[in-house]
Formats: sequence, structure tokens, C-alpha cells
Amino acid sequence: MKEEVKRWWQSALKDLDTAKANFEIKKYSYSAFLCQQAAEKALKSLDLKLSGKIIKTHDLVFLGRRVKAPTILLEKCGKINPVYTDSRYPDFSTKEVYTREKVEELLTYSKEVLEWVKLQLNI
Repeated sequence: MKEEVKRWWQSALKDLDTAKANFEIKKYSYSAFLCQQAAEKALKSLDLKLSGKIIKTHDLVFLGRRVKAPTILLEKCGKINPVYTDSRYPDFSTKEVYTREKVEELLTYSKEVLEWVKLQLNI
């Protein structure tokens, strides 16, 4: 595996681990944001492997389509997508309340994205 692909993949794993740690200490908005970051970096690692370049976007559905993710995974990416903005800006108009249950769902979706990418990367 190319070194740059490996760095993006390792960063995705680190973000997912940090999302889990924040979840455990009830820092739900931080956990949610890191779920989005983990999924984004994982998808970018696969896109980098396939295309040889990094696309500057935070849109998980767009990235998922680029790497030919299955429809069910694209749907989950769509549910993670708003977190990139909502979890970081307190006055954002579509602000989501990040409850334990909601973030638990986001963790599950992010893990599924990483599991699928891992299979595609053959690691």
C-alpha cells in the first residue's frame, strides 16, 4: 500500500478510536464530529488508492460514489454528512442535538464505512 494511502487510513482509525473515547466520557458532539472525520478519511484513503489524488470535499456521499460504495453504505454516509457542520457550529440553522442514542448510531455507521473500506484496501 502506498505510504500516503496508509497515512489517511491510519488517521481514519485514530479518529474512530477518539470518537469512541469521547463517547465514553459523554462528549457527544465531539464524538459525532470524529465519526464524520473517520468516515471521510477512510473514503479518501480508498479514493486515493483508486484515483491517485485527494479530492477536497467533506461530502461522504460524493466520496462514496467515487469509490463505488454500495447503496446501503451511501445511505449511511448521508446520515453522517450533516455532522461535519452541525456538530461544530452552535448557531447552525439545522443544529442536531447529539444524544447518546444518536451518536451511538453514528458510531455504528462510521464503523461500517471503515469496515467496508478496509475490505477494499485489502488490509
